[in-house]
Amino acid sequence: MIRSYLLLLFCVTLWGSNFVFGSMLVKEFPPLFLADVRLMFTSLFLLSYAWITKKFVKIKPREWGLLILLGLIGTLANQTAYFNGLLTTDATTASLILSMSPIVTAILASFFLKEQFTRRMKIGSAVALLGTFCVVGIGAGLTISKGVMLIVIAMITFSSSMIIIRKLTETMHPFISTVYSTTVGTLFLTPAAFLTIDPASHISHEVWAWAMLILTAIFMQGVCGLVWNQQLKVVGTGKAAIFLNLQPFVAMLVGFLLLGSQVTAIQVGGSLLIVTGVVVATVRSQKSTRKKQTQLVGDRTKSM
Repeated sequence: MIRSYLLLLFCVTLWGSNFVFGSMLVKEFPPLFLADVRLMFTSLFLLSYAWITKKFVKIKPREWGLLILLGLIGTLANQTAYFNGLLTTDATTASLILSMSPIVTAILASFFLKEQFTRRMKIGSAVALLGTFCVVGIGAGLTISKGVMLIVIAMITFSSSMIIIRKLTETMHPFISTVYSTTVGTLFLTPAAFLTIDPASHISHEVWAWAMLILTAIFMQGVCGLVWNQQLKVVGTGKAAIFLNLQPFVAMLVGFLLLGSQVTAIQVGGSLLIVTGVVVATVRSQKSTRKKQTQLVGDRTKSM
């Protein structure tokens, strides 16, 4: 289980950095064009890996329905809202809003997947959420702008996609489900991207911009997508989603290192709250699970 937590932490670290990289890239490319090209490279990476490892399987009718739903919600709606939102919303604010997705995901998981939303998970989520507000500055508040609303939509569609992925992996291997869902999502997004592109739109010719686009596509959307979906079945959707609270901390740190964004003592304190919340919701609950397993073994021994 510790290995799974470390892998989830790896994914969240890259995804937190993605807020800053996304804010940089959206200034170099039109939002939908950027989202689509990134997904194209991600799909090529995943399809190539699946072909090399011979992982392709036949898709059942029920799985087709989930894949199409995932493509519409988790890719088309999510990516459109996310990158358009980043045009007018800074990376830290976007990460704050999206850090609320664990709560939304856990609620959806308890309703649709019948997963337990324990008291410890609730406390950990509350502590971590309090930390995210400290990260962006106490009293700063959020103005309800178009960009903020788009990021909220991105948060809700992301949480919904996690539930769909969890249902999909009940009958399909996490890796191949990631391959198929990403490819289907790209097929949905491509027409929208090219139909809405403006001839006067700025498309960067800078090598660094294209390099960043390709690398973030492969690692943050490809590799992390595979790792995350595989670990969902190990730790559970609600518990895995709590790790997403670390994203504001990572976005703040990367923003400071790359963009020189100011970091205050309150933001550092908020980051510590985020880490504490994750520990409370995951590490301690794992100890409780081990205790219950030990008791179960003892009861079985007594009955023999």
